[in-house]
This record gives sequence, C-alpha cells and structure tokens, in this order.
Amino acid sequence: MSYLPDYYEEIQEFVEIMQTEDIEFDKLNAALVDTFRQFHPETATWGIKYWEKDLKIVSMPSKPIEQRRSVVISKMRGSGKVSASMIKNVAESYDGGEVEVSVFPSDYSFRIEFVSTMGIPPNINDLKAAIEEIKPAHLAIEYKFRYFTYSDLRESGSLYSDLLDKTYEQLLNKGV
Repeated sequence: MSYLPDYYEEIQEFVEIMQTEDIEFDKLNAALVDTFRQFHPETATWGIKYWEKDLKIVSMPSKPIEQRRSVVISKMRGSGKVSASMIKNVAESYDGGEVEVSVFPSDYSFRIEFVSTMGIPPNINDLKAAIEEIKPAHLAIEYKFRYFTYSDLRESGSLYSDLLDKTYEQLLNKGV
C-alpha cells in the first residue's frame, strides 16, 4: 500500500485485496527461501534425500537430519587423493568438532583423535563407514575418544553433590 496513491487506502475492497495478496506473497517468499536452502547440504531439510540419491548414499529417514547432512558432506569431501587433511575434513564433518589425524607410515596406520568432543559421537558408525570407504585398504585405523575424568571434575570446581541428577554415562560422555 505504501507504493500506491493515498486514495486507495479509502477503498475497503482494495485494502482487503492487498492484505490477502500480502499473505500470499509472504508464503511464496518463504517457499522460495526454503527451496534455495535445499541447494546446500548444510541447510537442506526435505531435499537431503536428493543429495543422498545423487551421491548414492542409502537414505535412512529415521536418522536425525544433522547426521544425514554430515554423511552427505563427508561423501562430498571424501573424493580425490586420500590424505590426512582429507580424513580430517571427513571426520570433522561427522563430529562437528575439532579432530586430529596422526599418520604412522612405519606401522601402516593412522589415528583419528576427537579433541573437542566428549565421549563417542552419536554417528560414529557412519563415520567409520565413510573412513573405510575412502582410506587405502592396507592402512589400519584407530579411534581415540576423550572422556570426562575425575581430574576434569576437580578442575571444573563442581561438587559431587552438584552431579546427583546425572548418570555416569552423561558425565563420562558430556561432562558437567
């Protein structure tokens, strides 16, 4: 209405038509924004199934969307010559945290250490499958996880009484 002459504001039918069109244009705009979000796996929701199909990933709709996105992103990052930095990128796409990759050429192995994540990531099996797919067959792999320890508890300044509502597994995998 702000783009039209003032005398249109006095015509009730015209005002109602413009208000109705405004609602429809808002819906159209939201649909366009949502469609554009599907073009990137980091923001895709209902379109993640198309990414999975294009990358020949078995779709599992029962998994959380974040885990499905991490599988897609990992698959995209995991093409080309295998290197420690590629494995790091793939692992970080699954974990969402910092990961260190150490290579031991004399032992024909490498280690993935989860630096900023406490406990075992929820989609570790997907990560293991992705790593197995991209790593050379002759290399062994070791996963190193970080857990919340009693010394971490002391350093946090928490008291044992503060932790009564948490389970052992919650403390071990997530801390206080």
